[in-house]
Amino acid sequence: MISARDLLIIWSSTSAYWRWISIPEARFPEVAELIRVCWLEIRGKISTRSLSPGTLYTAYLVYKLTAGSYGFEYQPVAVSVGLVNGETQTQTVYLHEERGLRQGYHGLLNRSSSQASTPKENVCYFPKERKDEWLEIELGDFFNEEDEHGELEMSVLELKGHWKRGLVIQGIDIRPKLGK
Repeated sequence: MISARDLLIIWSSTSAYWRWISIPEARFPEVAELIRVCWLEIRGKISTRSLSPGTLYTAYLVYKLTAGSYGFEYQPVAVSVGLVNGETQTQTVYLHEERGLRQGYHGLLNRSSSQASTPKENVCYFPKERKDEWLEIELGDFFNEEDEHGELEMSVLELKGHWKRGLVIQGIDIRPKLGK
């Protein structure tokens, strides 16, 4: 897992917008807690050389929402996975499943790519709770070719000016996709 400290989180060094906290159930000494922003931009990179060749990977944002969180109930975020300067897989997800479902947003989906791809029909992209009680949302898949040498970039973006707060980022987990 790439820790929150190793991610590029826009405004994370400004205490009015983000703060770095320590919580016992986190895997890392510090996690990033969103105080309040209208521009959410989180990016992570990893060298493809550190991934096993010939393997399909899935990247996940690992996070929690605080009791006072807002701005994620009805507003989706764009997530993407792909090689830097290469093909990118982008999709729209909700970070707050319960409220989005209650409002009937479970059919809302936008999936695109820098190259033509067939969108999945009637698929919902909502978080799942992990065994460690953190939430994870799938950012996308990446097949690491045998001769792939570059940087894999993952991103989470909501740039439309909607205010939000209460997102706690542990990191981005990249693991082999099982069963597919």
